[in-house]
Amino acid sequence: MSFAFAQSGHAADADPIKIGHFGSLTGKEAAFGTATRKGIILAIEELNAGGGVLGRPVEYVGEDIQSKAGESATSVKKLLSRDKVVAILGGNPSSNSLEAAPLCQNAKIPMMAISSTNPRVTEIGSYIFRICFIDPFQGAVLAKFAHDHLSAKRIALLTPVTPYGIGLSNALRKRFTELGGEIVAEQKYAEGDKDFKAQLTSIRTQQPDVIAATGYYTEAALICLQARELGLNVPVIGGDGWEAPQLVELGGKAVEGTYYSTGFSASNVAPEVQGFVKRYRARWNGEVPEAVAALGYDAMMLYADAMRRIGTTDGSKLRAAIAATKDFPGVTGRITIDEQRNSSKRAVILTVKNGKTEFVAAVAP
Repeated sequence: MSFAFAQSGHAADADPIKIGHFGSLTGKEAAFGTATRKGIILAIEELNAGGGVLGRPVEYVGEDIQSKAGESATSVKKLLSRDKVVAILGGNPSSNSLEAAPLCQNAKIPMMAISSTNPRVTEIGSYIFRICFIDPFQGAVLAKFAHDHLSAKRIALLTPVTPYGIGLSNALRKRFTELGGEIVAEQKYAEGDKDFKAQLTSIRTQQPDVIAATGYYTEAALICLQARELGLNVPVIGGDGWEAPQLVELGGKAVEGTYYSTGFSASNVAPEVQGFVKRYRARWNGEVPEAVAALGYDAMMLYADAMRRIGTTDGSKLRAAIAATKDFPGVTGRITIDEQRNSSKRAVILTVKNGKTEFVAAVAP
């Protein structure tokens, strides 16, 4: 299923600049894709209201990958060959970006991963970038937070067998043991599992101070529910894969007092953040933006900034301009693209309190 639109300001008669987006707009990961799409669309509408980019309107061309393996590659093939997009935004889970990135690299069309934190994504080639931080940084942030703020000495890992989950757990384990902590148990599960009681029962015997559940929000909510049912009342922590309204909708009181790392907090009082939150809420019926919405917005605005700096949408020149980005003023922080084409910027820790997320701490790389 594809979606396209262009809203023009003063550039209505010029050929549009087509920007492709692939993400899950339906299925179990739809919270990621739909929020990212809203951030991208807000950016495009603001760009077009200001006359577009290079005197041309920007056109959004989206593909729904339906939370299915294999659909990322299929969708990106369409965006490249049929729609002739000049750049691509997506994906969210690292597995989606790992599917799509080789196609963009071969076509010499820049791709900006939105929330794919596995280091292997940008290692695929010189046209592949990411707007979020990477798992080694995120895992280290979680380990340090557990050690310093939660005074944890013993952590149990509950890891999904996915590139994201394995990468995050590996980074957390490495940093936590460097800090003098101990990993007392590690249990694994398959993505999409719904029953975690066997793993949690085994973890309970090891009496951890903290459980790190390194998967996505659907499993994280169920893990918290089942942990509380088993009398495991220690803090549960996770990465940015937790961030979606469904975490609280599914987990209810069981996710109270949990913590996760992410790249953005709508409660951050910085003027650029509050300005974005106000515009986003006005555009999307009062919704408060999640991190993936802010990342989608920043990724689109960074593309526009790169195009303006070079005066063209040519793939190789655009790639070089994105790679040269320094201190871009994004709503998720000041963004510098490093030598590995990753975004260097801060992370934040959020907690769930009274059914809402609250800002706890900001951590710079």
